[in-house]
Amino acid sequence: MSDRSALEELIARDGLFTPDEVAVALELIDASLAAPGGDYRVLVADLADRVAGYVCFGPTPMTEGTWDLYWIATHPAMRGHGVATALVDAMESALRDAGGRLVRVETSHQEAYGSAHRFYQRHGFPEVARLRDFYKPGDDLVIMMKRLPA
Repeated sequence: MSDRSALEELIARDGLFTPDEVAVALELIDASLAAPGGDYRVLVADLADRVAGYVCFGPTPMTEGTWDLYWIATHPAMRGHGVATALVDAMESALRDAGGRLVRVETSHQEAYGSAHRFYQRHGFPEVARLRDFYKPGDDLVIMMKRLPA
C-alpha cells in the first residue's frame, strides 16, 4: 500500500491518539497489508492526491456476522466534508456483502472523544454498554453497536 506512510502521518498527527494507540493502529494496517482479506481490513479515502481518511475493521472472533470497527480517522483539513461518512458507508456495504449483521465500536468516554461519539450516534451506533474505569480510573469503555440492514 503506497498510502502506508501517509496513514502513519495521519494517525500520528490526529492529536487524539496516544503513542501506544498509534502503534496499535499501525500494527493493524501492517496486518491488513500482510494478509489481504484477513482479520484486519483497511479502506482509504483519497482526495486531491492526499489521504483524506481511513477506516480499519475486522470480524469479531467467535461470532457469526459481527464485526469490529477498530479505527477511523480523517485528515484535519478534510473534516466536515463527508469523508468519515463515506468510509463508514463503504465499510457497511462491504460488511453486508460479507454477511455482516452487527458492527461494534469500543471507545473511551473522555470528552476528547465527544465528536466521535456524536458521529457514531448520527450514523446509527447507539451506546449499548459502558464499563466503568476500564482504561484507567475515571476513563470508561463505551461500546456502541449498529445492526446492519439485511
